[in-house]
Amino acid sequence: MNGQAVVRRWSPRPMSVRRARGELSSALANWGLAAVEDAALLVLSELMTNAVVHARVSPGREIETQFLPQPNGVRIQVDDADDTRPQLRDQAIESGRGLVLVAKLSDRWGVSGRNGVGKSVWAVVTAPREGRA
Repeated sequence: MNGQAVVRRWSPRPMSVRRARGELSSALANWGLAAVEDAALLVLSELMTNAVVHARVSPGREIETQFLPQPNGVRIQVDDADDTRPQLRDQAIESGRGLVLVAKLSDRWGVSGRNGVGKSVWAVVTAPREGRA
C-alpha cells in the first residue's frame, strides 16, 4: 500500500460532512480501495456528523480529518476541540445510534486524547478477506 495521509480541516457546519465524504472518496479511488468505499463513507459521515452536531467548540475552531491508507483498508480519524467523549448508546433509543453503526462497519474504533484541547475519534475499515464475512 503506497499512499500519503490526507489531512483536511473543516468548519463545524453540516455542509462539511458532504465535502469530507468527497475527499475520502477521492483518496480511496487514488489508493485503489474502492472495496471499502461504502462502509468508509458511512463511518466518516457518522464521525463528522457527531463532531458537527455535538462538539461544543469556540468560533474559529475547526474539525480535522485524517485518512490514512492501511493494508486492505483505511484509518479514518476525526478531531475536534471538545473534550466530551462519545459513548455507545442503547439501540432502542431513537437517536444517537451512530457509534453503533461505526462499531458494526469498522474492524475497530476508539477515542483518544490529542495534542491540545479536544479528542480524536477514529475507526479502521477494511475489506472483508476471503472466508471472512
